[in-house]
Parts: sequence; C-alpha cells; structure tokens
Amino acid sequence: MTGAAVDAASLAAEALRLLAESDGTIAVAESLTGGMVAAELTAVPGASRSFRGSVTAYATELKHSLLGVDAELLATHGAVNPQVAAQMAAGVRKALGADWGIATTGVAGPTPQDGQPVGTVFVAVAGPESGKTARLRLNGSRAEIRRESVRTVLELLSSELRANVRGQDTEQNGGI
Repeated sequence: MTGAAVDAASLAAEALRLLAESDGTIAVAESLTGGMVAAELTAVPGASRSFRGSVTAYATELKHSLLGVDAELLATHGAVNPQVAAQMAAGVRKALGADWGIATTGVAGPTPQDGQPVGTVFVAVAGPESGKTARLRLNGSRAEIRRESVRTVLELLSSELRANVRGQDTEQNGGI
C-alpha cells in the first residue's frame, strides 16, 4: 500500500493491523497536525489494542518539557527541524511506553515559522531498533498541508512496520 492514491484512513488501518499482528504499540507526537494523526488511528475499530496515546505539543516549550526534545536544538534551530521530529517520535515512544513513536512538526501557514517557508514539514518514526525522518515540501492550503502531513507520517509508519515484519521473517527463517 504505497503511493499518493492511498488515503490516511487506509494507511491507519494497515499500520494498526501490522502492529496488532506483532503485538506492537504506537504513540503519537503532533505539532502542526494538532491531533489529526491520533484521530485517524483511533477512528479504526480495534485501535485500542495498539494505540497507547498521543501528545499534541503545539507550543515549542512543550516539545522539550513533555517529549524531551533538546532545549538547545529548539533554541538554535526552532521546532521545524528534522532532528526535532526524530526526538519528538523517540520522546513520545518513551513517555507513553510504546514500541513505536511517530511525530509531525512543520509550517502549515499562513506565515513562515523558524525561518522555514509554509509547507515545510518533517515527519518521523522511531521504532524498537531504528528510526526514519522525512522532509516534505507541500503546497496548498493550510488544511491540505495538514492532511498530507497526516497521510505521509502514516505511510512512513506503515513502510517501517512492513520492513520490520520482513526483517523478523528473515531472522526466523535463518537469514533466507
């Protein structure tokens, strides 16, 4: 399930299915999406099996105090930064006791933030053994930027979960 044609609801359902199959759990840290990622995940029947919770850290200082994002990083580079996204994902994973953490941070508009233009978004996934961050350059309205950020972080999560399952299969089959 990849490509722009796949919607956020389908990606949320796939991610939760993969998490349930591996008895995995997920936690969400959101900034620009303001709870939209958590809403997509919890809209899926049975989400409570894997969904631990979410933190909407819209204010920059909450990214530090609630999610453990490095204060110097925030002061130097601002909240719209790939390392901030990665630390948010790792921080929510730790804070909520989940196997996986995902995060969104960026500029939905109407004005630039932290020297970054509208449409600059970073999404991140932190897993048991690895993490991944993606930079997005999105066009469109504030609502469109937020929706695409949700879809993309769920796509990144699904991709990482599929890769994790393949890795476990390889391990169990003696490296075949």
